Amino acid sequence: MAHRVDNEYDYLFKIVLIGDSGVGKSNILSRFTRNEFCLESKSTIGVEFATRTLQIEGKTIKAQIWDTAGQERYRAITSAYYRGAVGALLVYDITKKQTFENIQRWLRELRDHADSNIVIMMVGNKSDLNHLRSVPEEDGQALAEKEGLSFLETSALEALNVEKAFQTILSDIHQIISKKALAAQEAAGNGPPSQGTTINVADTSANTKRGCCSS
Repeated sequence: MAHRVDNEYDYLFKIVLIGDSGVGKSNILSRFTRNEFCLESKSTIGVEFATRTLQIEGKTIKAQIWDTAGQERYRAITSAYYRGAVGALLVYDITKKQTFENIQRWLRELRDHADSNIVIMMVGNKSDLNHLRSVPEEDGQALAEKEGLSFLETSALEALNVEKAFQTILSDIHQIISKKALAAQEAAGNGPPSQGTTINVADTSANTKRGCCSS
């Protein structure tokens, strides 16, 4: 994914939202990037994305969050959708057990198409509908632990834990990249990276703000 030169951020991280249609991915996106929630939101057609810039551990991180249609007929976009992603939110609806049961299928798809080092967080959305809950929080936690994922329940409607979910995953990605950069410096024995350095996370990359582009 090409990154234009931008002096307003240190890193650009691509995060993808995946999960069944209707679990609230688009509202999680709009709540985080615009602090909006739309009760009348319709199914996403194809792909859309939005950005937001945050401060993480003293660095300016620009998060580019991609939202895709959950319906089967749009599945042909997969490989392009996942390309360059360094993080993923795997979303289900706590009131619809089927969306939770499909998490394993989405996880397989993610691991088939995305980079092996991608940071994944499982999200149980619509916690405001606790009276309609069909997936106990303990079940979500147990599956996340089994698969080695972080886990949170969110409510895009009430803006509960949406900010925390993105802060957590972006912080985790930044820590991984910082460690890889440090290891690369030590291996090269060159001290800190020079201006314009591109830091690679396996097949994906995050550029410093003075970087040009990467694929």
